[in-house]
Amino acid sequence: MSLQTRVNYINRYREIAKQISKSGFGYIIEEIGLDKVISLPRKLLLRQGNKEVLEKTYAERIRLFIESMGTTFIKLGQIASTRGDLLPPELIKELEKLQSHVAPFPAEVARSTIEESLGASIDEIFMIFDDEPVGSASIGQVHRAILQSGEDVAVKVQRPNIEGTVRTDLEILRHLAKLLEANLEWAKNYQVTDMIDEFSFALLNELDYTIEARNVERIGKTHANDPNVKIPNIFWDYTTKNVMVMDFIKGIPVNHFDTLDELNIDRSKLAETLAKAIFKQIFEDGYFHGDPHPGNVSVLEDGTLVFLDFGMIGRLTSDLKTNFGSLLISLMKKDASGVVKAIVKMGVVPADVSMKQLNREAEIMRDKYYEVPLSKLNFSDAVNDLFIISNKYKIRLPQDFTILAKTLLTLEGVVSKLDPDFSIMDVAEPFGKSLLFDRYNPKNVIENQIDDAQQIALELRDVTANVHQFSKGLKNSNLPIEIDLKGRTQFSKHLDRVINRLSFSIVLLAFSIIMVGLIVGSALLGEGSIIFRIPIIEIAAIFAAGMFIWLMWSIVKSGRF
Repeated sequence: MSLQTRVNYINRYREIAKQISKSGFGYIIEEIGLDKVISLPRKLLLRQGNKEVLEKTYAERIRLFIESMGTTFIKLGQIASTRGDLLPPELIKELEKLQSHVAPFPAEVARSTIEESLGASIDEIFMIFDDEPVGSASIGQVHRAILQSGEDVAVKVQRPNIEGTVRTDLEILRHLAKLLEANLEWAKNYQVTDMIDEFSFALLNELDYTIEARNVERIGKTHANDPNVKIPNIFWDYTTKNVMVMDFIKGIPVNHFDTLDELNIDRSKLAETLAKAIFKQIFEDGYFHGDPHPGNVSVLEDGTLVFLDFGMIGRLTSDLKTNFGSLLISLMKKDASGVVKAIVKMGVVPADVSMKQLNREAEIMRDKYYEVPLSKLNFSDAVNDLFIISNKYKIRLPQDFTILAKTLLTLEGVVSKLDPDFSIMDVAEPFGKSLLFDRYNPKNVIENQIDDAQQIALELRDVTANVHQFSKGLKNSNLPIEIDLKGRTQFSKHLDRVINRLSFSIVLLAFSIIMVGLIVGSALLGEGSIIFRIPIIEIAAIFAAGMFIWLMWSIVKSGRF
């Protein structure tokens, strides 16, 4: 690291310390030992902010601190606002207020960035390039232009040197997170370093426009045959890490209700189109727009819905999709135990959590919505209650699930303003049921069992190798043993499942071999298989059918077989 870089780091640390103190958290500087890392004046450590600041809540002061620190902190705060499972509701509410709109940078800088990135002059690429940006944010800004081939396009250009600034801030934040965890118990409990790593990964992805371009293209394929939804086309010949060119689409923001009414656009139908589009992305492709707020959703004059800005995208694995479907159906059925099972399957549950208490919390949640009809169920309240339970028991849910929850909360807010009588749960129900039907389709069940058998074979091979290594070490009196008890409960449960599946597979295989032997023998002898006047094959067939039904029932009932 050069001397200048070190100086920049120290200056940034000082700036952060100064703003922490101004926000009324000066005592934290000494508690985490930041004063030992860099030289700070004593008055800075003692300063607790002015009276006006101290009258604000801790959540408001955190937001003000974040806003004072610029792009990296604001973007991380916006990402953190999706983590209702990790952060208290009052803090989430404040983080949702963060805005990243900043003054645009000069047009000549944008032109220079484009030319350097694309290796050609502006005049070679564009017939017309509008120097006045149509939008500006913390990471980049958008200009309207017309390509030499005649297409009307939006050109997204990244701010100069933004990546270096962001990476410097992220390194400092990670160091501060480690200091927090080393000195404060609450920071250790919240696993602040892991949170910073998770949020940093999402933010760095936003700095690469090729990732966003791929997001646009993939969601475009989901709606390729949908006449009611339009996704911009990407011009890959003019798209790089810091420049992205796509269709320019001039639409009406979805919350401009007066304009929609003037154009006789059916707002109820629009709400249904938007809800179906999001659920189609979630359940059919598992790849969905993570921030469908009014600024990112617009409407054409013919009522066609347009999605914009694909910087935040959610991805669901098949297991997460299935578990979300189970959660959705359990909420609809007011099934408390089903809600708990879905949460446990999706999240990392600490070993010391009382399942009895967790079930009790879910029952309280169920009772709250027991008499509420599906069409009147407020999904946002249910999700917030779910996050409160997760936060209380320190259940760490997957980031993509929390993005999903945040997406659905935003969706509900938008459609409820389009049509107050519209319920997204009515649209979600058939998607959730279809997902569960696919899960228990006999063909899919068999394919999953085959996959499980292959996994068991691989695990058995590993076990064999480990036993051999163990016996070799024991024989040579050289047996290094390292015990890590972290995650022992999850490992024990997983091992039990593997052993149970293996045992059942062996018994079923043995039974199948005996049956095949009897059938083949009977066919060769030309006689039925009757022993002591008992029709063995017929009885065995009934028994086998019974075992199959029992197996299916076990899978449906527990989902853990």
